[in-house]
Amino acid sequence: MRFSQDRLSEKQLFESLQIPVPPYRTVDSAQDLRNAADDIGLPLVLKTRRLGYDGKGQAVVREEADLSHALTALGDSNLIAEQWVPFDCEVSAICVRNVRGDVLVYPLIENQHRDGILIISRAPAEANGLAALATRHLRQMLAHFDYVGVLTIEFFVVGDQLLANEFAPRVHNSGHWTIEGARTSQFENHLRAILDLPLGDVSPVGHAAMLNLIGSMPSKTLELGNETTFLHDYGKSPRPGRKLGHITVVASNPADRERTVTRLSEILVASANPTGIADCIDLPR
Repeated sequence: MRFSQDRLSEKQLFESLQIPVPPYRTVDSAQDLRNAADDIGLPLVLKTRRLGYDGKGQAVVREEADLSHALTALGDSNLIAEQWVPFDCEVSAICVRNVRGDVLVYPLIENQHRDGILIISRAPAEANGLAALATRHLRQMLAHFDYVGVLTIEFFVVGDQLLANEFAPRVHNSGHWTIEGARTSQFENHLRAILDLPLGDVSPVGHAAMLNLIGSMPSKTLELGNETTFLHDYGKSPRPGRKLGHITVVASNPADRERTVTRLSEILVASANPTGIADCIDLPR
């Protein structure tokens, strides 16, 4: 938890395990930020070292004039500046390890965000041979901590490279599709791991997508369409930017999955659910 809750400790951990990360610098003053801009270049992303999630505690610095504004927004200490990465996409890699040391790895997941919040995850991702590399990095992390349970690393994909963004020592939002889309969900496998039971099959049952519901839930009368679409309501009170539930789609092929995602996205946009999903599939507003 200590490493995952502090971005500096997290980056240093990745480096110690020879897991590549974007260039970064610590920032504790205005001069530190100016030095970081000189060293790693602009644009860069300034982040709080702690308590940042879903786009909170971040500011993009695109030019010199933005430096002081970013410091004003985030404070002038306990920050980290990271090089802006022109990545191809973001993927998350989720694995599980039980007490006896058995390890299984779920298929890579491709994620899309809006304003720093995860909007859609698709699995299996079109990994282009990156799954083996992600698995190697996961195993390095598991071995380092002698870890038991589900663990996730988020990566930026840059060509044939994976750059680690952050890790989560827990079940992960991008893995919620596994409830219906995998032989064994991440939640069941977490329990199996800590109880040292045999781990369940992590293979997918089709091509899945998970659509996060942000800020408000759709109408209770939302027509999902068929038995391959599943609505999950977390029972949380609505507020802007809060993940209140998700919809999972499971299809036999990627084309059918995308058709269903498009239809659901149109319904959600029409019902004024402010998820940002339309932006992720190029739907007209």
